[in-house]
Amino acid sequence: MNEKVRCSWTGNIPIYIDYHDNEWGRPVHDDVKLFEMLILEGMQAGLSWLTVLNKREAFREAFDGFDPNKVALYGDTKIQELMVNEKIIRNRLKINATIINARAFLNVAEKHGSFDKFIWKYVDYIPVTGHWKRHEDLPATSPLSDRISRDLKKMGFKFVGSTTIYSFMRAIGMVNDHLTDCYVFEEILNELLHDGKSR
Repeated sequence: MNEKVRCSWTGNIPIYIDYHDNEWGRPVHDDVKLFEMLILEGMQAGLSWLTVLNKREAFREAFDGFDPNKVALYGDTKIQELMVNEKIIRNRLKINATIINARAFLNVAEKHGSFDKFIWKYVDYIPVTGHWKRHEDLPATSPLSDRISRDLKKMGFKFVGSTTIYSFMRAIGMVNDHLTDCYVFEEILNELLHDGKSR
C-alpha cells in the first residue's frame, strides 16, 4: 500500500497530521467553528501553529467552547481568570481582543444572517484553489486577505492582519492551499466537483 503524500509542513507530528488530514483547507460553514478558528489564528500571532494546536482543548474549555454569545459577555473577573490559566496563551491583548472580536462577530452575524454568509461571500461561496507545487512558493497573504483584513478592522476586529486572515482563509477552506501532489488537495477538489462548486 502506497504511503499517502501530504504537504511537507506536517512532518511526522501526529497533531499536525490529524489537523492537515481532517481540517485544513476543508470548507467550514458553522459560525461557532468559524469564530474558533478566527480566534486561534489571532492567538498564533508571534507563535507557532503547533503551540496553538497543543493548547486547543484548553482554549475550548477556557472560552466556553468558543461560543461568541458567551465570550462577548466576559468582564474583568473572567479576564483575570483567563490570565492565570497556565494551559492557554496568557496574553492580555489577545484575550481582550477575543472579547472584542466576539462582539464584532455577533454584529456581523446579525447584519448578514450569519458570519458564514458574510465571510464566504468574498469568494462567492466557492473555495479558491491554489495550484502550488512547493511549500516554499506558498504566499503569506493575498490581495483578498488584504481586503478582508481592512474590512474587519473597520468593523472593530483586532488581531486580524492580512497574514492572520490568509491563514484563517486556509484553515476554513476558503482557500485550498494543499500542494498539488497532496492527497487532500484531490479530495477537496473532488468534493467540490460533486457539489458543483468548482471554479
